[in-house]
Amino acid sequence: MAEQKTPMQKALPGLLIAGSLGGVGLVMVTLLSFVPPVQDGSQPLAAARDEPTKVEVANAGAFVLPATVGPGGKNSPLTPARLDAPPPLAALPVVPPIATPKTKAAKAKAKPTRIKIPKIKVNSPIGAVTVSMKGKLGTPPLSKPNQTGWYRFSPVPGEAGPAVINGHVATRKGPAVFDRLRELAKGDHIYVYRSDGKVTRFTVSGIEQASKTAFPTKRVYGNTDDSQLRLITCGGVYNKTAHSYTDNIVVYATLSKKKG
Repeated sequence: MAEQKTPMQKALPGLLIAGSLGGVGLVMVTLLSFVPPVQDGSQPLAAARDEPTKVEVANAGAFVLPATVGPGGKNSPLTPARLDAPPPLAALPVVPPIATPKTKAAKAKAKPTRIKIPKIKVNSPIGAVTVSMKGKLGTPPLSKPNQTGWYRFSPVPGEAGPAVINGHVATRKGPAVFDRLRELAKGDHIYVYRSDGKVTRFTVSGIEQASKTAFPTKRVYGNTDDSQLRLITCGGVYNKTAHSYTDNIVVYATLSKKKG
């Protein structure tokens, strides 16, 4: 015969559940009291205030990229410009480019051989690099940290268009040729020596640090009527797993003097 339960025994499970839910509700109310209110548009924010808070003022342009490449330097942090921004304007009067050789023999003779950047103490031989099947620009051998690489399908420095030279920022053995590239600023000089005896001087017009996932391809490689130079190295955070940096440092310069 089944045991008869008293009214209190019958009500006990319900009371326990209600007590538990009440405790959870109290905890939720307590936690929610620390969460900022969510504005859904049904009421005016902060009593329809007319002026933004200090926090809003400080962050108003945090995600707006500048329309031009910055000049670089101590008081100008390196940031990317908008992807549709043009190359920066020349710092000095533009010098007409060197004429492109017409014969194959003359073209073969005109190659960049050495780059010197007095401000950051660069005095480096220049080799040639190309693009891989995946469209990635090659770099000089890691075994030669002081060597730079000229993209051989870009113009010879001094001729019309953007000549591209890259170099490592560091190797496992320590700093490499472009370790201090980020220190360059508008007005600094870069000298490129050529195998045909000509010497070109480029003057920095701007410098930026851009994510590799949003690289300014058009700004770096796009055609120009005058003679320009692009120096590229790595920057940002180093990913040990991928053995790669997150960003690129890009220096823009324009031909300001030529000899030979």
